[in-house]
Amino acid sequence: MNNAPYIRPMPASWWLRQGRYVRYMIREATCLFVGLHALVLLVGVYRLSQGREAFEAFLEALWSPAGQLISAAILIMAVIHSVTWFNLTPKAMPLWIGEKQAPGWIIVAAHYGGWFVVSVIVLLLAGGLS
Repeated sequence: MNNAPYIRPMPASWWLRQGRYVRYMIREATCLFVGLHALVLLVGVYRLSQGREAFEAFLEALWSPAGQLISAAILIMAVIHSVTWFNLTPKAMPLWIGEKQAPGWIIVAAHYGGWFVVSVIVLLLAGGLS
């Protein structure tokens, strides 16, 4: 008698069978780019601590075609990550007001509104809106 538990074989491409699994895996993969952005920022701070020449070399690398391509990919993935999270938030963090659950669209709208306000503030501080 074999007492070993049955382990159903699962192919590596299991997530390609349904659209919702593909969307889930894409959303999860976007976090790698968010992490890459954090790493780029840390490298920037480190290069800044090494002095003006090191930081200018870092900035020059960011402005290179490869640096711009990486930055564009990071931006696109960060937007996808943010949008999918904002749309998921009512399910992940339902808001209760007394005994009633707030409609999901209110939570989503609040997130997009906050994103808009913070974006405008950052643009104003960076001199992008004159």
